[in-house]
Amino acid sequence: MTNVDRADVAAVAAAVFGDRLDRAERFVALLAEHGVGRGLIGPREVDRLWDRHVLNSAVVGEVLAEGVGVVDIGSGAGLPGIPLAIARPDLTVTLVEPMARRVAWLDEVVETLELSSVTVVRGRAEDQAVITRVIGADVVTARAVAPLAKLCGWCLPLLRAGGALVALKGASAAEEIERDRQAVARLGGGEPRIETCGAAVLDVPTTVVVIERVKSAGGRDRPRRTRKDQGAHRA
Repeated sequence: MTNVDRADVAAVAAAVFGDRLDRAERFVALLAEHGVGRGLIGPREVDRLWDRHVLNSAVVGEVLAEGVGVVDIGSGAGLPGIPLAIARPDLTVTLVEPMARRVAWLDEVVETLELSSVTVVRGRAEDQAVITRVIGADVVTARAVAPLAKLCGWCLPLLRAGGALVALKGASAAEEIERDRQAVARLGGGEPRIETCGAAVLDVPTTVVVIERVKSAGGRDRPRRTRKDQGAHRA
């Protein structure tokens, strides 16, 4: 959704966030006021916060099952984790971010918006302290963090068997999959698939690559999923 007027944005935001729209509006206002000064977004992004960042992130909830735990790696300004938590209060969201000033921002946002389902953890995905804290996650998300192979190396170990990495990607998603398919398999990932989110409401839907953890790194089979495990992410 690009170059749309404010009325269009308001209608889409209302459809995506429902009765929690006020929290989304407050989040956008906080980003607009503090984002550039605190190094969270570039100056050119202020006028594109709704369509390029917040709505783009929130619609990823379409591929997440009810009540799953989500770990958002390299959360930065809180994307996609904060919009997801606002749009989907059933999710338990952990925001992982290594930079202290960004962690401070995330803590402030979580408190201001009263997002009781969100926890902020300082660190990198590969840090042992982070791994210990979040290992066994249902879903790991990442937006503009790293190429697919590197991302799988960081994120797949955090997932339970049958859990899924949901990586927000752009037009290069298919090329990344083709380039990194063997590395993904070696790291314990299943066949990557491309999903489109928000097609019903966004002019430019969000493209995600979904990779299920099926093996441990090195190829050892993980236990099969139980019936309870099925549906941590939607097909």
